[in-house]
Amino acid sequence: MLRFIARRILMAVPTLLIMAVSVFALIRFIPGDPAALMLGDMADPASLADLRERLGLNESLPVQFAIWFGNIFQGDLGLSITSSQPVLPLIIDRFWISAKIVLIAVLFATLVAVPAGMIAAWRQNSLTDLILVGTATILLSIPTFWLGLLLLILFGLKLEWLPIVGYVSFSEDPTAALLYIIMPIATLFLHEMGVLIRMSRASTLEVLRLDYITHARAKGLSEGAVLMHHAFKNAFGPTWTLIGLVLGNLLGGIAVVETVFTIPGLGRLLVDSIFARDYPVIQGCLLFIAFVYVVVNIVVDLLYPVFDPRVTAE
Repeated sequence: MLRFIARRILMAVPTLLIMAVSVFALIRFIPGDPAALMLGDMADPASLADLRERLGLNESLPVQFAIWFGNIFQGDLGLSITSSQPVLPLIIDRFWISAKIVLIAVLFATLVAVPAGMIAAWRQNSLTDLILVGTATILLSIPTFWLGLLLLILFGLKLEWLPIVGYVSFSEDPTAALLYIIMPIATLFLHEMGVLIRMSRASTLEVLRLDYITHARAKGLSEGAVLMHHAFKNAFGPTWTLIGLVLGNLLGGIAVVETVFTIPGLGRLLVDSIFARDYPVIQGCLLFIAFVYVVVNIVVDLLYPVFDPRVTAE
């Protein structure tokens, strides 16, 4: 087991290195002088020279990357240009806000979508299957920002059941905090439920065609027992992989939902930093999102043998 874990972690190292190089190059390839873009056209030469010195822009690109990469291992992602705060603590504070929304949404989507997908596969080509697949396709086809706006108009403006936009932390007021995150969670829940229903249905259909399922039915087992005790584990493996990808994608792409509902999470921080041309924060956010994505997929890999008995941790 330890060799399995070590191999998975070592396989992630080149990926993280490539991501670090890509993030660094992406920022450096933006046209124009970064210092002039951050300070504006009216900045005086002394301010420009001071900012270039602080950011290390006077050095060659290999030296800049070596300094930046060395600082990463010390937990130093630089200082925000707009707020003068250390970038890493700023990112972590915003990350926990996004993580709560994403994890709750994916948890509920999994609890609803996996059984729904299995039922659709069990009742293949029936009215139930048609309704579930049609619903999943519609949910999958609606962009998250549009779905969020629809929920905002219906439950915020028309029915006035929920606050429209904003955020309250759980430490301040747990009840108000829950009300403010219901619609963002519902938006992600509905969208990702469509993805997971289709995946769960497809993997269950594949498993139900196998010989051991036919043998289980021939022994007189009920359909419920066949589904839960024989089909579920093998069918859930591919869906578990997709859940890991969904988690990583949502943490990287939640900026749209956070912008719609003005949630001060990691995605909103990245968007605000892009508009403010706060390069240290942009670099830090992109690198942190890539790191979380890799870690999530490592965890999915390590837990895969638990959910799929055909896979062993060797």
